Amino acid sequence: MAEISKKQLELLCSQALEAREISYAPYSRFRVGAALLAKDGQVFTGCNIENGAYSPSICAERVAFAKAVSEGCREFKAIAVAGGAGEVPDDYCPPCGVCRQVMAEFCGPDFLIILAKTPSDCKTYTLSEILPLAFKL
Repeated sequence: MAEISKKQLELLCSQALEAREISYAPYSRFRVGAALLAKDGQVFTGCNIENGAYSPSICAERVAFAKAVSEGCREFKAIAVAGGAGEVPDDYCPPCGVCRQVMAEFCGPDFLIILAKTPSDCKTYTLSEILPLAFKL
């Protein structure tokens, strides 16, 4: 399993919660933020961006990956995700299936997925735990 320090974990959770604050979710009111940690230490954040036509909407995790990949970054250690409909997350928010598949495109089975309610209240999984039968070419 990829290793990150407690300080890195709390920082990623904080950054995911901050990214959640700027999400654009006027239809579902379900705001999500993500903070993606690259192997070189860079952090790329993302928030969900909804669209009235629904299918053009994009999840926070994929925004973070798109930002990273568009900047030439292709190796990652972990991602923190925070989401929910309330002012503060009241439950853990796991990535959707599409986001899990995007993670599988760029990350190995030991990639860490951190589900955060607060900077210190989180659960950590590996990609292989949340996507045991990933499609790979």
